Formats: sequence, C-alpha cells, structure tokens
Amino acid sequence: MILAGDIGGTHTRLGLFDPDPQRPSLVAARSFITNDYPGLPELIAAFLADNSPPPRPAAAAFGIAGPVIDQSATMTNVPWRVDAEEVRQRCGLTEVHLINDLVAMASAVPLLNSTELRTLHRGHDRPDGNKVVVAAGTGLGAAFLPWINGHQVPVPSELGHSDFAARSDRELEFVRFARQRFGRVGIEHVVCGPGLVNLARFTHQEQPCVAIDDFGATDSPRRVSAAALQTACVPCIEALRMFVEAFGAVVGNLALTAVATGGIFVGGGIAPQILPALQTGAFIEAIHAKDPMRALLESMPVHVIVNQQAGLLGAAAWAQARPGVQSSKRSKF
Repeated sequence: MILAGDIGGTHTRLGLFDPDPQRPSLVAARSFITNDYPGLPELIAAFLADNSPPPRPAAAAFGIAGPVIDQSATMTNVPWRVDAEEVRQRCGLTEVHLINDLVAMASAVPLLNSTELRTLHRGHDRPDGNKVVVAAGTGLGAAFLPWINGHQVPVPSELGHSDFAARSDRELEFVRFARQRFGRVGIEHVVCGPGLVNLARFTHQEQPCVAIDDFGATDSPRRVSAAALQTACVPCIEALRMFVEAFGAVVGNLALTAVATGGIFVGGGIAPQILPALQTGAFIEAIHAKDPMRALLESMPVHVIVNQQAGLLGAAAWAQARPGVQSSKRSKF
C-alpha cells in the first residue's frame, strides 16, 4: 500500500492507494485544513488513525507547495518545514519521498482520462511533445513535462515567484497600485486566489463592494469570482476578466518556454471554479497573443484538469515508481 499526500497552502489531501501497473487505485482519502496542524507528521497520524488497525504503507510520497531541496522543504504559504527523514521516523514509515506539488500533479497527467479534463482548445495533439502543467490556488505553481527518451519527465519550477509582466495600460495601473503595497510585483500577486483579491481591491478603488463585505476574509477569492460570474458586481467582473487574461498570458509564456507541443494542462482549485470565464475565449486569446509565435501556440492543446485529486494521484504514481514499490510492470515515470 502507498501513502500519498498533496500538501497545499490551504488544504491537504492524504490518500491510501494500492499499486497498479496502469494507475494506482485509491482505497481511502481525506482532506484537511493544512494550518489546523503544527506539521505533516501530526496530520499523517490523524489520517492513519481513521483506520483500525492503522495501515503500514510500503512507501509514501508527498507533493509539497514549495521548493524541495535534499528531501526537505520550507513551505511558501504555510509556516511548516517538512523533512522526509523526520516524517519517516516519527510516522514509522519505511520510505518517504518529498516532491514539489506541481511535479506530483504533472506525474498524474499521463494517467488522466477524458472525463477528468475539459478541453478549452484542441490544437494538434503530439504524444511525443513536451507538456506543461500550471495550477492556481492559494499560490501559483508550474511544472514542465519534457519528453526524454520515450518518457515524460516531471521537472519543477517556481514560476509563481517570477516577475509579473504587464501588457496593457490597465495592467500597468494595477502594477503601480500593487507596488505601493508589495514593492516588487510577482506573478502570485496577480494569478492566484489572493491575487484575484488584489485585483478586486484595485478595481473597486476603495469603494464598497455590493457583493462582498470584507476582502480580507479567507473565502474572498471564491466570493469575488462568484459575484463576477453572477454579474452581481461590475468591479468584480473587471477583476475576474483581468485575472483570466493575466493567467492566460502567464500560461502562454510557460508554454513558449517549454515549447509545449504536447499540450498545456491547467490544474489547481481555481480553474474548475471559474471554468465559464475560461471558456469565453479571453483566456485562450491571451495564451496565443504572442506574435510571431501565435501559430506555434495555436498548435498546443489546452485542457483544464477537473479531477481535484490529481495531485494526490500523481504523488502515488511517483511513489509507485520507486524501486521496490513497483508492481509487475514499470510505471511511466
């Protein structure tokens, strides 16, 4: 049995999987509020205690929202430091692997079926082409899936902390607004849940919102997007439009960097929630509007991952591929 985790800035999902040569099979899963626990070992203990007697997984892998160096990670949006050896010892596990959370999600991409994807742009599918995965939630993460020696090999990045590049006069106005508050303006100041709230603060220009009382509330990103999709608030509508266009521009830059002829995969908690806004065409146009590379970008398929357990599945696939854990056939990773 495999223990897998998708450790996010707001929510953490843990799951138990049976190894399978085609796709690890989910046995049990549970979602937690990450900050309700002082660290990953305590959270794992709570999850395993759901079962009697507690299972003893052969291996564990956890996707972490932050850079993983020497099997340790300081999370970006949570006050945790996670160390694989500490987790192994404290939780009584045989083998523990830490990977970037977008590496985990990328590891799930070759395993997803058509019901777990919503295609925004068909493009021209190249099975042997490079792919990219990008996810917006509490933060923004991305990973590359280059095609190397007949396999897709997940490669992490910290794209969300790169500089935000304004493309219009309105975005330049926003950058000036954000610089007064943050100094340097990174992509996560725009393209993630808190980034959507930053845009809403900007579009409201300190005027009250007819739909939202407190932009500082934890559910503000969801409420901004809901007000926009329900056409309940004009400044929220503009904020979501700016978000969608900025998101598309960032995704297009990532796709160009990777030459992602195998496809673009958009995951995370936000994309499925704002799917109608992504389907209007503004998102795809922002991806494509990069002359002289428009034709190349138009050739790339664009999909939204609607399976919210993709990161969990990918972590299990990563663990299954480790020596001694593989089932009768080799994994794709």
